[in-house]
Amino acid sequence: MATNLVTGGAGFIGSNLARELLARGERVRILDNFSTGHRENLEGLEGAEVIEGDILDPDTCARACQGVEFVFHEAALPSVPRSVKDPPGSHHACATGTINMLWAALAAKVRRFVYAGSSSAYGNTPTLPKQETICPEPRSPYAVAKLAGEHYCRAFYFSHGLEAVTLRYFNVFGPHQDPGSPYSGVLSVFITRLLRGEVCTINGDGGTSRDFTYIDNVVAANLLARHAPRAPGNVYNMGCGRNVTLKWVYDFLAKEIGSTLAPLYGPERAGDVKHSLADVTAAEHDLGYEPIVDLETGLRKTIEWYREQERIFQMAAR
Repeated sequence: MATNLVTGGAGFIGSNLARELLARGERVRILDNFSTGHRENLEGLEGAEVIEGDILDPDTCARACQGVEFVFHEAALPSVPRSVKDPPGSHHACATGTINMLWAALAAKVRRFVYAGSSSAYGNTPTLPKQETICPEPRSPYAVAKLAGEHYCRAFYFSHGLEAVTLRYFNVFGPHQDPGSPYSGVLSVFITRLLRGEVCTINGDGGTSRDFTYIDNVVAANLLARHAPRAPGNVYNMGCGRNVTLKWVYDFLAKEIGSTLAPLYGPERAGDVKHSLADVTAAEHDLGYEPIVDLETGLRKTIEWYREQERIFQMAAR
């Protein structure tokens, strides 16, 4: 039975991926420094081996890769605003950490390396939907660092034969996403605040659009990418092929939750792009990918998960 390494396995995407791998009866090793990941996300993952360490340490990367067949590299500092405030930190976590992992994976003779890229690499290119052949125009240090990781993956494939694949994530959401951080995803913040009867702030005029992608779709794509024969050396968009505005998604969430609170509107965030929409044709063709959970269903599932978390929190506070 193969061993799968999930870096950032205590984070939102990594913990969901590790959970699915374990549910399939596979061996899982998690590497996380818990700087942004949470130990609470490891609940239910007792079958996984956990290494507490940093991808900026080459020796830790080497130890984590020993005996591993597949690497899912999810570890990063996933925030545009954070990267604007701290460009060197973003670069080290996203670019330097990636080359460390690639180098360790190569030495350990890892079979395939699946890298979590970011749709932020496209920047404000006007073409919609975004196709992988579009020339990237990153607008934030985070986007630059994630794009550098993509290029390193391709370079290791062409120079060293390491089967590296990049999945460019488009605004992933779902259970286990942290709403408490100032850098949290907008949907986790909206849902949590609406459930608590608190007013939400929309950055910009509400017309900003995103291809929101439920976590189960991303997990499925990662599992497809580790075996697809055409995948090595390539980049694939990972979205649903549908975008909605922030105002639309706020209204949907408010209706589902039963809130009549109107949102406030604030300034747009520095480094953000206005519109994002994935063309998933290449992923469909090469990976056999198709979204397994549509947007509305994913939003309802996410609301119910956060509702349960709020109930547990309230009971613990009594």
